[in-house]
Amino acid sequence: MRKFLQRILSGPVSRLADKYSSKPDKARVHKALTQLYNKISTGNEKKGLLIDFTPDEDRFIIFSDQHKGAKNGSDDFAFAEKNYLYALEYYNQNNFHFISLGDGEELWENTLAAVKKCNVASYEKEKSFLQRNAFSKVFGNHDLEWDNSPLAGVELRSIYGCKVPIYEGIILKTPGNNPLRIFLTHGHQGDELSDGNWFSKWFVAKIWAPLQSYLSINPNTPAFQDHLKTDHNLFMYEWITKQKNMLLITGHTHQPVFQSLTHLESLYRNMAAAKEANDVATIQLIESEIEQKKLKGNSLPDFTAYKPTYFNSGCCCFNDGDITGIEIADGKIRLIKWEYGKDKLQLPSRVVLDETDLEPLGKY
Repeated sequence: MRKFLQRILSGPVSRLADKYSSKPDKARVHKALTQLYNKISTGNEKKGLLIDFTPDEDRFIIFSDQHKGAKNGSDDFAFAEKNYLYALEYYNQNNFHFISLGDGEELWENTLAAVKKCNVASYEKEKSFLQRNAFSKVFGNHDLEWDNSPLAGVELRSIYGCKVPIYEGIILKTPGNNPLRIFLTHGHQGDELSDGNWFSKWFVAKIWAPLQSYLSINPNTPAFQDHLKTDHNLFMYEWITKQKNMLLITGHTHQPVFQSLTHLESLYRNMAAAKEANDVATIQLIESEIEQKKLKGNSLPDFTAYKPTYFNSGCCCFNDGDITGIEIADGKIRLIKWEYGKDKLQLPSRVVLDETDLEPLGKY
């Protein structure tokens, strides 16, 4: 009976969840991003951090949207946890600064007590960055309590064993007279249904979570089954195009974006370049991959016209256990994935999906 209900209800329930958890408005998104950036850049430390960094020396890993849950049927993070633990071990050993970019905890569906109890291993790995003074935590809409609860400081101390500031955003800034600035925030700002309002939280907690748990539904499809950018990603891209010498990195949408393009959009851009170079082998390879994506519709924008200034970390709760994130290291910015091997005895492995030098991006 459960499998039958999964087949007939998974689609409608997921669409309802999307409807009642996201309603971005372009004007609100742009206004919220501008206000937050201005507050952080002028020294409002309650809103966010301003961090000077040297691209060839400093290292950052950005993960978002873990949605740590209570290890029940509605816990999207549970299957990805092993990848997450191996990834954090790797980044700590290699002296990365870890930026957790919001929705680290799923507090619309669970109590904080349950999340704390069921995610001790993950918190211990995160704590290792704190011990090096290399951990920054940003709140999102599903863990908004870190910003608005009077007990947030006490709860964070109980998890990590020390004081942990909570921020709405971070700006990384390179040295020099014309610095490159990298603005990081969760990305829910300006989304009318993702700002912690009572109805969205009620729907998720009382309707979506019980159905998700019973039907074992994880709506987060594998990272690169996404096609064109979501409206919210598009609104954030349109905001960053108006800025100079700046990159924007967000999470929230669970859709990885690198240099303003989803993976499929990158394929179409690369296809155009391969055709211009008359590279038949590459053309056939890309055509095969595009066919596998089963893109619907014929109206495609000119992907070569996009400014490469918007990035999205994706999430740490895809239904195949993969996690995606953004690395900034060695003078480069990378979209990475940690995945399980086909052989269950294989350890999780890091895959570089795309990368580019930071220096040219400062010219936009």
